[in-house]
Amino acid sequence: MSKTLMVTGGAGFIGSAVVRHVIRETPHRVVNVDCLTYAGNLDSVAEVAGDARYAFERVNICDAPEVRRVFETHRPDAVLHLAAESHVDRSIDGPAAFIETNLVGTSVLLEAARRHWAALPEAERGVFRFHHVSTDEVFGSLGPAGFFTEESPYRPNSPYSASKAGADHLVRAWHHTYGLPVVTTNCSNNYGPYHFPEKLIPLMILNALEGKPLPVYGDGRQIRDWLHVEDHARALLTVLEHGVSGETYAIGGHNERRNLDVVQAICEALEAAGAPKPRGVARFRDLVTFVADRPGHDLRYAIDAGKIERTLGWRPRETFESGLAKTVRWYLENERWWRRVRDGSYRGERLGLGVNP
Repeated sequence: MSKTLMVTGGAGFIGSAVVRHVIRETPHRVVNVDCLTYAGNLDSVAEVAGDARYAFERVNICDAPEVRRVFETHRPDAVLHLAAESHVDRSIDGPAAFIETNLVGTSVLLEAARRHWAALPEAERGVFRFHHVSTDEVFGSLGPAGFFTEESPYRPNSPYSASKAGADHLVRAWHHTYGLPVVTTNCSNNYGPYHFPEKLIPLMILNALEGKPLPVYGDGRQIRDWLHVEDHARALLTVLEHGVSGETYAIGGHNERRNLDVVQAICEALEAAGAPKPRGVARFRDLVTFVADRPGHDLRYAIDAGKIERTLGWRPRETFESGLAKTVRWYLENERWWRRVRDGSYRGERLGLGVNP
């Protein structure tokens, strides 16, 4: 059955992957709600924007009257809430925007969804879902062993993760207090096409292509679990359509890697793809440069995705090697997209040193 899905942050990295997946692979309609901050880019959904099942609303989720108008106009059957300030380094330099968008914006959206849901006919109320998309960073830092699960205690360590943890708690409260049907997902680090180049993998790819240093924080031994964004988009739709209201699902890629190993793998993938080397660069790995670590940098994140595999049948299709090779090829073949991004507000400068912009 065709549904109308409201996707907040649908011009962002993960949100645009969800929008593309829904239009390509399902019969559903999409209402893309995005205020187009520096990380929002309509080029990322250009290939599906002409579809009759796609609509775009340029709305800030903190604007309550406009959010209510979107609900009244489009009458969604479900909300996929991905709109967020999401970069840890930026949260260190300027935490206020993260509190505003991730906490206030989520509360505005929850209230609008609750009023919309309460007014639906009983049959439609049973179908409605509010899907809140969160991060594994809300759980803090792992030791050398073990995994985050749906039962892990919250120990956020950055302004970003604290704001996302607060949003998770708001969603839980709206479910338990008002009965709003919700599902929450906590994912590991995403990578793939259309990724804004302040994050590790796209920043390293583009710096290498431009002959710039490849900055590795500290000793590079921080470990992350990597999830290809298209695997994540499939997981999010699976949870939205089949997840149990009130439940949380952890989504991971089963791909733990040290940051230094990720950067070196990017260099090898660029070499394997025949990427042109800038003048004076013999090997891409010669550009690796160790820099001061991020304040309060968490050592390790890793997800146990057993629950979503056992109960909903989802598992990642990409290994880190296959996903990285596809990602490198995409950046080599889509210079127009990343040149337009690089010519804008972000040019690859170091963020997250605790200096207010």
